[in-house]
Amino acid sequence: MQFIPAHDFSANSTGVAWWFAFSGDRILITRPSPETVDIPRISHPEDLGLHTEQRQYLGRLDGLPCYAAALSEDSTAPEGTAFQSLRSLYGNLDETVFAVTGLGLQLINWDKTHQYCGRCGGPTRNKTDERAKVCTECGLVNHPRISPAVIVAVIREGRLLLAHAGRYPNQKLYSVIAGYVEPGENLEQAVRRELREEVAIEVENIQYFGSQPWPYSGSLMVGFTAEYAGGEIQEDGAEILHADWFTPDNLPDIPGWGSIARQLIDGFVRSYSAGGTSGTSIQSQRQPDGSPTTDRRKGDPEK
Repeated sequence: MQFIPAHDFSANSTGVAWWFAFSGDRILITRPSPETVDIPRISHPEDLGLHTEQRQYLGRLDGLPCYAAALSEDSTAPEGTAFQSLRSLYGNLDETVFAVTGLGLQLINWDKTHQYCGRCGGPTRNKTDERAKVCTECGLVNHPRISPAVIVAVIREGRLLLAHAGRYPNQKLYSVIAGYVEPGENLEQAVRRELREEVAIEVENIQYFGSQPWPYSGSLMVGFTAEYAGGEIQEDGAEILHADWFTPDNLPDIPGWGSIARQLIDGFVRSYSAGGTSGTSIQSQRQPDGSPTTDRRKGDPEK
């Protein structure tokens, strides 16, 4: 299945198309069978009695046009459909369809928050030659916002640093350290700062692992591995409530399938578990298109 992105804001749906329709952060799905989940392919959400508040043309998927649409948050799913959180659909949707769903969510959220100019307050309109908003009063142009964030797996003598953050809905969940890049920083500086601030440790040999768009917060997650270089864990008590070093055979609850956090943890397990290539750097496993894969073992899909 191939996706060809496009930004033709003049495109109108005149036939069957993919409709990625969101009520808040929930996506409208169909169930062709009890075991399968799909995205509606219809002429327009109004065919199902649904009213769209915003719309973004995404491109063509498997030869059909596809649109993202914002529905009212109190929308009721028509018979034969349901609203479901995007995170819970990983592994149930085709991977390309899942990626386009994430793109749709990110663009709809951008569209909602850029109806007016941040400089003069004037109304904005879609640009015709690129995916951007232009102010009709002062001409300020805004493109979809992407916030870079770093996420890092730190290794110390065959053990992985994992931490529990107070924001996690699962009170038993642990993950690798992550945080947003601040102005003036490069990615490696952000890795070092986040670790100093949140757990008071130093690292060395920072190596790039992979990246992942994260549509829920409009982020680009950039993954790294690093080696422990000094310091003892001191949780900041605000962001991080508890952190510790874990061996591959004694992991706590960890993030769910598909997240780059899980890919980093699975890479650690492959490299350092019994029978693994202990002592080597963590390596991500790649799909033919270059995207990382992850083992579908226990984990919280809502992380």
